[in-house]
Amino acid sequence: MSRPVKYLMGAFVVVVLMAGSFSGGLVAGWFLPGSPAGIFPFSNQADPQPNSANSGTPLNLQTLFKPFWETWKIVNDQYVDQPVDPQKLMRGAISGMLASLGDEHTSYMNPDEYRQANQPMNGEYEGIGATVDTTGKYLKIISPMPGSPAEKAGLQAGDIILKVDGQDMTGLDGSTVLRKVLGPANTQVVLTIQRENVADPFNVSITRDKIKMTSVEGKMLDGDIAYVKISTFGTPTAQELKNVLTDLMAKNPKGLVVDLRNNGGGLLTTAIDVVSQFVGKGPVMYEVFGDGTRKTYEAEPNGLATEIPMIVLVNKGTASASEITAGAIQDYARGKLLGETTYGKGSVQNWIPLADNQGAVRVTIARWLTPKERQINGVGLTPDVSISLSEADMKAKKDPQLDKAVELLKSNP
Repeated sequence: MSRPVKYLMGAFVVVVLMAGSFSGGLVAGWFLPGSPAGIFPFSNQADPQPNSANSGTPLNLQTLFKPFWETWKIVNDQYVDQPVDPQKLMRGAISGMLASLGDEHTSYMNPDEYRQANQPMNGEYEGIGATVDTTGKYLKIISPMPGSPAEKAGLQAGDIILKVDGQDMTGLDGSTVLRKVLGPANTQVVLTIQRENVADPFNVSITRDKIKMTSVEGKMLDGDIAYVKISTFGTPTAQELKNVLTDLMAKNPKGLVVDLRNNGGGLLTTAIDVVSQFVGKGPVMYEVFGDGTRKTYEAEPNGLATEIPMIVLVNKGTASASEITAGAIQDYARGKLLGETTYGKGSVQNWIPLADNQGAVRVTIARWLTPKERQINGVGLTPDVSISLSEADMKAKKDPQLDKAVELLKSNP
């Protein structure tokens, strides 16, 4: 029996505190054969039956797994706090196996994490509704969404989350903290906040809610410059972008700014759709697998903005699927990248659900290259025009990056 596999391009750098994080990329409709039962078997028995149907270690792996099952029995027989939770042991073993590969993008997701990570791709979420940065020492609020529970509770850009429901988050990575903040609508979470220019931390109680989010927004700026903000690459993004571009291009703009800042990735198919609106033809990325084989992704025809002068805004939160878009635009000289060096995630993951709703494994299966065959993993894309955006700028509601982009497009002959 087949199980669906999501083909992912996400970085989990900047996410939205809803029912999941802005993971990235997928090729929908891929299927892999179900793994043979018993390859990594666990049961509630302290001493499993290795040769029984659908449980136990395959004969060719019994010697290899003998120390594992010995350890399993020791824990069940001798660990001080009994009874142990066999499901927790099983999930911990899978997590440890994947962690041993040394790849930060290969990991195990328990059923709740897998459910949460999938929901944002559909554009509807449950949570507090705030964009956050997971890359620092603590989870940091970038901005609460208008009308969201986060905004109503008074969260502000720059707020640092020190505790979640009284639990100290010191030393925990951002994605772990994120999962603790996430939760179903109509449930409450208490965040302990450290705010700039406020002496002592304080608690904020927030009731989570269901939030519907648009991934593409557009408007006309002064000087007949069109502006498009793409916040993620989800299922509805391609059509939303076409709708926005159709409206904006009808106004005959002189130039176009595409804002990919803090876009942590999305669906691979969506990334190709998005690039194709700006690049008329040719390869937009190459996928290289471990055996040396490669797959080429070509721009699709009939893009709506393949000729207009454009500038793409990027920063360290621009990752993965958004880097595919920015990299192709830069390689074809379709437009300049302006801002800061991007995150640098040049790998591709499969999200493979496990049997019996036991979560999923996220496994890196390929690297990707730009049209000029650049490998950006760990390096990122260097902007053609380097301009930083400071916290002071954001606090003062200034955007020197956008201002410079508009200036350059207005002066374009």
